[in-house]
Amino acid sequence: MEDWKAKLGAAFNVQVPSDEKIKQAQQEQESKPTGDALAQQGKDVVNVLLDKKGRHGKQATLITELHCGDEALKELAAALKKHCGTGGSARGGEILIQGDRRQQVLDYLKQQGFKARII
Repeated sequence: MEDWKAKLGAAFNVQVPSDEKIKQAQQEQESKPTGDALAQQGKDVVNVLLDKKGRHGKQATLITELHCGDEALKELAAALKKHCGTGGSARGGEILIQGDRRQQVLDYLKQQGFKARII
């Protein structure tokens, strides 16, 4: 009996990798570091800005241009919230800190090795 992968490869005229090659590729991919906040330190510029739109006049500090995974983003957000002593959230590649905390956030990010600027 022929393997279903071989039949599928023959149907589309492509070469199907063996299970060993697939496992090796998966292990290589897992060993590569994903986008991490620590890996971004000192490379790209992180923007810190004040936002009031859609918040009924309340202010929020947004940290944008962070290229990292959700886990690293949440860890950085937790550290920022603790440093500022306020609430916030992290989603969609952005961190939101409640209130106008631009200078505190900028100081903390620079202390951690990020290139940051206030917009």
